[in-house]
Amino acid sequence: MSYGKIALILCVAGCATARAAPASASDPSGALAMRAAFNALTLPDAPGRYASGSGVPGPDYWQNRADYTIHARIDTATHVLSGEEILTYTNNSPDSLDELWVQLDQNIYRSGARADFVNPSRHANTTDGAVIESVSVVRDGRDITIQPRISDTRMQLALPDGTLLRHGEKIRLRIRWHHTVPGPWGGRTSVTPVRDGDIYEIAQWYPRMSVYDFRRGWDTLPYLGQEFYLDYGDFDYTVTVPWNFTVVGSGALLNPADVLTPTERARLAQAARSDSTVQIRTADDVANPASHLAHDGEKTWHFRMENTRDVSFVASPVFVWDAARINLPAISPAPGMAPVPRLAMSVYPREGAGAQAWDRSTEYVKHAIEYFSQQWFTYPWPNAINVGGHGAGMEYPGIVFDGWQDRDDKLFWITTHELGHDWFPMIVGSNERRSAFMDEGFNTFIDAYASQHFNHGEYAPKRDSEFAPKTGRPADDIIPLLTDPQAPPLMTPSELVSEKYRHPVSYFKSAYGLVLLREQILGPDRFDPAFRRYIQAWAYRHPAPSDFFRFMESETGEDLGWFWRGWYFENWWPDYAITSLSYVHNDARQGVQVGLRSKGRLMLPVTLRLDYADGTHADQVIPTESWHMGDRITIGLPGGRSVVRATLDPDHVLPEPDRSDNSRKMR
Repeated sequence: MSYGKIALILCVAGCATARAAPASASDPSGALAMRAAFNALTLPDAPGRYASGSGVPGPDYWQNRADYTIHARIDTATHVLSGEEILTYTNNSPDSLDELWVQLDQNIYRSGARADFVNPSRHANTTDGAVIESVSVVRDGRDITIQPRISDTRMQLALPDGTLLRHGEKIRLRIRWHHTVPGPWGGRTSVTPVRDGDIYEIAQWYPRMSVYDFRRGWDTLPYLGQEFYLDYGDFDYTVTVPWNFTVVGSGALLNPADVLTPTERARLAQAARSDSTVQIRTADDVANPASHLAHDGEKTWHFRMENTRDVSFVASPVFVWDAARINLPAISPAPGMAPVPRLAMSVYPREGAGAQAWDRSTEYVKHAIEYFSQQWFTYPWPNAINVGGHGAGMEYPGIVFDGWQDRDDKLFWITTHELGHDWFPMIVGSNERRSAFMDEGFNTFIDAYASQHFNHGEYAPKRDSEFAPKTGRPADDIIPLLTDPQAPPLMTPSELVSEKYRHPVSYFKSAYGLVLLREQILGPDRFDPAFRRYIQAWAYRHPAPSDFFRFMESETGEDLGWFWRGWYFENWWPDYAITSLSYVHNDARQGVQVGLRSKGRLMLPVTLRLDYADGTHADQVIPTESWHMGDRITIGLPGGRSVVRATLDPDHVLPEPDRSDNSRKMR
């Protein structure tokens, strides 16, 4: 029910009054329980000059920058990716740095990696991980070798000659490395055989700078199989592969004339003008060697992506490739270059095609990017690509890795979810390693509304492992989690949430909390502008949970400490009861009195409905503040009509485990 409708009903019903019932001698704890729920909440991160009390970046906010130029080659005979990168790191911090830390995520595949002790079943096979061939500082045209210290998935680099990287200074590192791309067991990065050849999904593939921030200094949590925390910068990268491979990757392809046939380029130009899907490489092309520009040797594909925290790519000879335009303004090019169109694209093997399968993927990609751009924040990058491959269900800026066997609602939901990660955490760069709910849950929240929006609700409600998995009704499906004494709260560090609870907590509970905040506490008219402003304020920056909590309070004008405490720091739930229903002095004309009790510890606003004998009804929202002084209140409502019954939460929008006492008939 909308807030406007509630107001209209209340105008018809008249004014309600409420008074707190005194705590009884047999239950003196009611007021104390309420005090515990409503006491001031101290958030983990104190505000200051770097992050303000209003939840926006403070006047002295800073973050460092990492820019990359990378050249990579895949040896398909050995599955080895070899590379060289120039990493330009800018120190914007007020500190002088005597060392740098670099992430070597491929070391998770080494035998004895820390991740194996956290989840021994994660990898059935191993590789040598990231083999670092050399590291040097590039200074004045010469290379100064550094001897790295490698610990699991981290590489520590002491700056040579006791030098310091001071505020505002840059340093250039040259790193040469190689690693074996894992097989399908690699999950997020893998080489997977299908009917026509291998699919290489390449992620976490280059040595990446760790984040140095004002909260912890170097954030060097090892990679245990969860996700990432990265700084922003520009990426210029090339990938050399056999002549018959197609490569799609994060960002814009800079050398189409060198790697694509005139036919492919013409089809891409057609797609840039089309809202319907256009085939770039057809199933027949996959089987036809003449469909490639070259017929032997290798080709080098050149990509660029700006203001991003990461890049990934996929390479294979098996791809069907299609595309359609994204209805967003073209990206302003570098000087001397034509405007870059926005394209939704999909690549997948021939066996993934089908009317309710990957033939519709680009339609789903186009909808996700356009809808999220309109509703929350404009998509900033040239292309958005869905890859039908191993099925890792994993996101990277501008490209996502899904399963070629996905179809129907599963393909829509996974496509929309993984692309939604372009907003959380690719645009809003929260620390996934520590606060997974800020990317998984925030993304799942916007996905749920995308399901309602797409094609008149073709795949609504969202009902998968991420959200309301049993019935599609989140108020019901969340109950087992809330009442599970072993379930971790949302504020539990990401690495301490076991796989059993990862989706129910980091995805579902986080997303549903935002649904409750939007629909039951604030209303869309206040929530939506505030959430858009939050994304804008923290785009390409690093917010923490405390920043989000403070921002939403300041922007919407609500003290929400009680909600943060109950939903995020605890696993509390609402539980209301109607304890009495009567007429004033037994006379319907004098008014109605309803006794209410809160048996739960999360006091969400709840609707009280009176059903009248003439078939009409009136609703009254009981606000959270009603329970400040105790767990029992009496509501006085205008009289004049005969009441049949009173009901709490008649539309079943609140997650109450016990609804047996939510309704009472007039005696």
